[in-house]
Order: sequence, then C-alpha cells, then structure tokens
Amino acid sequence: MFTRSEGSVAETEGPAVPERLLITRTTADDGSCVVALAGEVDLDCSAQLRDALLSCPETAPGTVVDLRDVTFMDSSGINALIAAHRAAQAGGTRLRLAAPQEAVLRVLQLVGLDTLIPCYPTLEAALEAR
Repeated sequence: MFTRSEGSVAETEGPAVPERLLITRTTADDGSCVVALAGEVDLDCSAQLRDALLSCPETAPGTVVDLRDVTFMDSSGINALIAAHRAAQAGGTRLRLAAPQEAVLRVLQLVGLDTLIPCYPTLEAALEAR
C-alpha cells in the first residue's frame, strides 16, 4: 500500500492492529531511507522487518530505523537489526536507530547493540548525524 503525505511516498507493510507490527518506509530530505516501526517486534514479524530494512534503495546514504512507537522487541528483532547493519556496512552505508522507548532501549543496551549501531534520542538527531 502506498500513501502520499507532504509530497513524499510512504510504503506501508503489515496490519494496522496494536498487537502486530506496522512498517512504514519513507525517504528523508537527504535521501536516507527511514523505516518507522509501530507495535511489537517479535518472531512473527522479524522476517518482514528484515526484508523491509534490506530493501532500502542502494543509492540511499543510509537507513534510519525509527523505534519511537515500538513497545516490545525480542531477539529476533535484534537479529534483523544486526543483519541490516551488516548489509549497510557491506554496501558502504550505515544504519542508525532513533528514539527507542525505555523498554526497547534497555534491550538494546543489554545485548550491546547500542554500541554496534548508533542510537539517537530522536529521529531528527539520527538524520542529522554524520
């Protein structure tokens, strides 16, 4: 499904129900691929998340994952982020994480993912980071 908002096209994947994951992919002004997540990241949707992250255009200078609306993330979500990070590095770009809620940030910190993938307090900060 494609939706048009403020001159940009957003691709939305997944059901729009609270217990599932909604994935919206847009392009920032600098060309970065922004993947916004809403809901829970678990085994049932981790393949869908990995596919969305890995399908960002190769011409994008990087990918930012907006986590502000993610309420839960398990190890399968962590693995999807690691796969996207490795793919970004191999392609000469980078992956950044933005605005995780406290519960998700705690998981990222417990497994040390915040030291592997830069994590910013807001989407704006992640987009501005060089």
